[in-house]
Amino acid sequence: MEPSKAIEAFWDRMQARDWKGLSELLAEDLVVEWPVSRERIEGRGNFVRINAEYPEGWAIKVLRIVADGEVVVSEVEVPHDAMGVHRVVSFWTVRGGKIVDGREYWTELGSDPSPEWRAAYVQRV
Repeated sequence: MEPSKAIEAFWDRMQARDWKGLSELLAEDLVVEWPVSRERIEGRGNFVRINAEYPEGWAIKVLRIVADGEVVVSEVEVPHDAMGVHRVVSFWTVRGGKIVDGREYWTELGSDPSPEWRAAYVQRV
């Protein structure tokens, strides 16, 4: 499976809560880093369990996927009924059809307030 298709399938299976199918896309020794919360997830099983046990009420909306060889970047919006809307930019490495590593930057929309000094140069979105 080409790398961009593997990441499309990854997000589709996340949305479907297809944990077995998700596992099939991941290398057993997968490592995913979440720098914002200073966490590293080692192993396919741990990554799948974290996602499977996340409190329900969320959805996945893929905004874009860009690939360059085995490196794939995805931008995804994740609205949650109780926790607001999050965005995640993920950098994935896919080899032999398996996701071998990732680095994800999660943030909640509006959680990083715009400083007043920039007001003359920006438009609020």
